Amino acid sequence: MRSVAEKRVPHDFPPTTPELDALVKETISRVADKWTMLLIEVLTEKGDCRFTQLARECSGISQKMLTQTLRAMERDGLVTRTVFPVIPPKVVYALTDLGLGLSKAFCGVWIWAQDNQATIAKARNAFDARQIEDNSAGTTAKS
Repeated sequence: MRSVAEKRVPHDFPPTTPELDALVKETISRVADKWTMLLIEVLTEKGDCRFTQLARECSGISQKMLTQTLRAMERDGLVTRTVFPVIPPKVVYALTDLGLGLSKAFCGVWIWAQDNQATIAKARNAFDARQIEDNSAGTTAKS
């Protein structure tokens, strides 16, 4: 029997460890948050941005949520926060190399979605049709 450290995943990916598993889960949790992904997208497309520009680009985000998300991203090393000593203070956020790497990695999700858009739509339509049939059959059986 293999130890946890020797656990293998499909497609012969390298062995994993509990520490790596935890990091992956934390990272997915962080970037699965819609605001983090949106901020990564904005910073990738626009480059360095001020807080107010990020707030404008991320329609619907509250100031508190924007602050919390940027702090979490900064803590994870995804963005840098640069304060310029001017009056009023100027603060600029930028993706780090780590953040840009994550942006590139998630670009693969968009490519996958584009490549599989028709197949996913077909699967969803088939599922929805089965649900309607099942619901109709259930209603008929109760009558």
